[in-house]
Amino acid sequence: MKSKGFLILACSLLFILPSCKFQKLLKNGSADEKYEGAVKLYEEKDYSRALQLFDQLGGLMRATDKARKIAYYTAYCYYNQKDYTLASYYFKRYSTGYPNTDEAEECMFMSAYCNFLNSPEYSLDQTVTYDAIKDLQLFTNTYPTSKRVSECNDLIDQLRVKLEMKDYNIARMFYHMEDFAASITMFNNIIKDFPDSPHKEEILFLIAKSYYNYAQQSVKEKQKERYTKTIASCNDLVIQFPTSKYVDEARQLKDKSQKALELTGAGGKKS
Repeated sequence: MKSKGFLILACSLLFILPSCKFQKLLKNGSADEKYEGAVKLYEEKDYSRALQLFDQLGGLMRATDKARKIAYYTAYCYYNQKDYTLASYYFKRYSTGYPNTDEAEECMFMSAYCNFLNSPEYSLDQTVTYDAIKDLQLFTNTYPTSKRVSECNDLIDQLRVKLEMKDYNIARMFYHMEDFAASITMFNNIIKDFPDSPHKEEILFLIAKSYYNYAQQSVKEKQKERYTKTIASCNDLVIQFPTSKYVDEARQLKDKSQKALELTGAGGKKS
């Protein structure tokens, strides 16, 4: 029992002594001692305690040559703790504060990359996603010959897929709610903003169906225009995707729309 108690005490001391040393350094150490201690903790991947010292040093060494290194370490402390919001802020602050240094390009990229990592699921607010795209595009414009440009383009593509999925699901929601005017607008915007969308075939078909259903809901004065757009939308689908699984149904919609246009005095619900 005594040997077990001694072992517990010894293990406790292993944790307590470094902690006491750190607290002494934090409270009473000189600026140089704190800097050396912070760098050592950073290299040991103790980012939380390193950051406490770097935070103090930010004011103490503001006008010294070490200020730049402190700013660099601070950004990476937040990054390695997965606090990407603050990491992005400090990386951007470094790249704008020290634009002529070797690390400026790296930090500008890292600021954008942190926003990429912070981008939420497509169903949530996408403000951070738009910020990430803007920052990644700014990086490629600022450093067009950088080896990171290809990676930036890949990251932008991933973010754009997320934005497309959000719009696609909203458009489908409007369609299923039978708000066909809104679904037509949303689907057409997706085609415009994401011309290479993997959902393009389905979207063209749903535009045609939306126009047809919208025409049926409309007052007689509006039906001609909307049946005509149904026919045009069906033609777009068949031209762009001649072997589409939606072709037969699209042709049926087209035939129904043509017959509706031939009728005089066709009725319809008011909208």
